[in-house]
Amino acid sequence: MKKHLKSYGIITLGSMLFALSFDWFFAPNQVAMGGVTGLAQVIHVLVPGAAVGVLTILFNIPLFLAGWKFIGLHLLASLLFSMAVSSLAIDAIAAVHSFSPVDPMLACLCGGALMGLGFGMVFSQGATTGGTDIVARLLKLKFPWLPMGKLMLLPDGVVLTLAALAFGRVEAALYGVVALVVTSRVMDTVLYGMDTSKVAYIISDCWQQMAQVLLEDQGRGVTILRGQGAYTGDDKQVLMVAFKQRDIVQIKKTVHTLDPRAFLIVCNAHDVLGEGFGDYQKEEI
Repeated sequence: MKKHLKSYGIITLGSMLFALSFDWFFAPNQVAMGGVTGLAQVIHVLVPGAAVGVLTILFNIPLFLAGWKFIGLHLLASLLFSMAVSSLAIDAIAAVHSFSPVDPMLACLCGGALMGLGFGMVFSQGATTGGTDIVARLLKLKFPWLPMGKLMLLPDGVVLTLAALAFGRVEAALYGVVALVVTSRVMDTVLYGMDTSKVAYIISDCWQQMAQVLLEDQGRGVTILRGQGAYTGDDKQVLMVAFKQRDIVQIKKTVHTLDPRAFLIVCNAHDVLGEGFGDYQKEEI
């Protein structure tokens, strides 16, 4: 129960951030945005009496019917919850307070970052805010190697084109593109960039002592790779060690202390699975 409450709490906060970014930065500055909310924004411009939140819910119904059987029951419940929170929050915030326009580029950067943070929080819980998010999730089933942020660029581009026609200004769509890129970047950072694991390759003549210190004193897993120097032809033992970002200083200090002449390569590592790291998640995005 605690796990579900925490998950839906994060979904609620992410949905609220999404609604706030729309009302604060996108709507008052007439910055086009993608997705079903962007499509509702276009209709609202043409028919001012049409509420964006209500239109968003209506447009989501056919997408939901088209995609629910491919995505599963959990996503069904979380989709309805997130869609309801974000859509109602958009209308509620707009009814309570009207935000003043700001510089369009500032609106794109701040609004895109805030919306990307909201999207990332929602998606991190295996949920979605609906709309083209569903399209992106369906595309993810077909192209699992592509990040969610990139997949959302495809359907959102079509909506931005329609928004440019509705606003009668190409600038609205161009600003929307900037915001969309920022949103995609921040969202992918939230989803994938929080995995701050590293992997180090250590080549040293003191490899046995170094492996012993890493294994016994620091409790790290060490894999020994067999290599050969291309110039000398000498056999080399390469130590491969996976660790967290916070441990990088200790790793460097250990290597330098044991062998100042050691050759050390540290690389970024994502999706590290196994003891001490993450576990495989079948529904992971």
